[in-house]
Amino acid sequence: MIEIIGPLVHAPAAAPVATRGAKPAPLQKQLIERLQQAILAGRLPAGSLLPSSRSLAAEMGVSRNTVVIAYEHLAAVGYVVADKKGTRVSPLSSPAARGEPPVHTALPEVVYAARVAQFAATRTHTDNTFSLTPGTPALDRFPLGAWRRALERSMDEALPLALGYGTPAGEPALRDAIAAHLRMARGVRCEGSQVVITEGAQEALNLCVRLFTNPGDVAWVEDPGYRGAKAAFNLGDLKTLPIPVDAEGMAAPSGAWRAHPPRLIYTSPAHQYPTGAVLSVARRLELIAQARRCGAWLIEDDYDGEFRHTGEPIASMQGLVDDAPVLYVGSFSKTMFPALRIGFVVLPRAIGAHAAVALQEMLRGGHRLEQLALAHFIESGEFGRHLGRMRRLYRDRQQALRDALTAHFASAQILGGDCGMHLTLRLPPRVADRTLAERARAARLNPRALSGFALLPRAETNGLVIGYGNTPAERLAPAIDTLAELARELEGKPARGSKGAAAAVSGAALRE
Repeated sequence: MIEIIGPLVHAPAAAPVATRGAKPAPLQKQLIERLQQAILAGRLPAGSLLPSSRSLAAEMGVSRNTVVIAYEHLAAVGYVVADKKGTRVSPLSSPAARGEPPVHTALPEVVYAARVAQFAATRTHTDNTFSLTPGTPALDRFPLGAWRRALERSMDEALPLALGYGTPAGEPALRDAIAAHLRMARGVRCEGSQVVITEGAQEALNLCVRLFTNPGDVAWVEDPGYRGAKAAFNLGDLKTLPIPVDAEGMAAPSGAWRAHPPRLIYTSPAHQYPTGAVLSVARRLELIAQARRCGAWLIEDDYDGEFRHTGEPIASMQGLVDDAPVLYVGSFSKTMFPALRIGFVVLPRAIGAHAAVALQEMLRGGHRLEQLALAHFIESGEFGRHLGRMRRLYRDRQQALRDALTAHFASAQILGGDCGMHLTLRLPPRVADRTLAERARAARLNPRALSGFALLPRAETNGLVIGYGNTPAERLAPAIDTLAELARELEGKPARGSKGAAAAVSGAALRE
């Protein structure tokens, strides 16, 4: 049998720690795998009688119990059949196992779902140490001590019951805490019963698609806009119509309502991502009125709405009028930290009861300890204090980034600034944004190409989305200096020897 399956590898005698290598697998596991491989390869054909457990144990240098357990495992899986006459190899469908010569055929072509072809790679995952990453908060400034106390409190009060499944819509304490915060800070008209907890904003978008659309329905999305909304619409097999964005936010052409009546409309009115535009009140009211007329739902993504840097916070579109057809979506990825993976959607009061059965079937209550801890964090005031500290920090970092961009890209247009954690820089066509973003990543910088956010790339969607949330103010100027030098290289301009010369010439080089 050794000639067929090969010898087993026994563990070496005790050796100094410094000279020990990887331990071999247990003998029992080795024997099972060797016998399986021999049967599948046809070296042990169907009907072959295996040696008795006693004789194989002696031949392989193992205990008889090891062989007995290996035979029992092979019999349980169906490789062998044991009876009074002994243990024999089972007939298998593999040609080699049947003793037939192997047939070499080409691997079948993988056929993906049609929706998979709609996804295109627009970014590369990088770690949090890369500067200028948009959408990443100041993780080193998060109050871990307060969060740890909230977690410990939730464990003290809720264990062991919180280890089981929870309410599909989320922990009632967190739903109530979110509703109270939204009413006060964002002007949202809601109660805790209308809040559904999700695994981040992306699952909230997916949930809106599953609840309110059928395959083939039309969905409108801002262009350029958030890629997660496009992904959710693709997964729902919806027909996505890109709607351009200008200084007043989503600008729906008048004829689109008649030619392409939507079922869902995605918009980020408080801080359009990535341009930073604020949706005007007139357009908000128009969207609500037209959505009511054609039976559409508006998904209001309150992206970065908590980080307003100038003037008073902008209230939600959901709270503008009574019973607005708005699905209000938010998450704690920016206000807390991305790995928390807690988001939510506020459903209109009128549909809560109708959606309850569907939610019960589609969702499973989880992350209960984290949800209860977040409820404590909000109710104790720690969340509000953290938001206040982050607003001040991001305001300072944004000013440092704006100063650096103005110095190095003197005539390029800078978009945004009233809200959030990023600025968008428009570039002239001769500086390809995707190429510049790739070269920046090699320098451990991670701005995103603006064209990657567009369904219909145009000249005005050539640029960079530059984050400042995760980058200290003192690192912003050197990072932009490096970015400017990379832009000069793309234009074939020689690098300058000093920062001052590079700043002056880079600004001139990028003028239209």
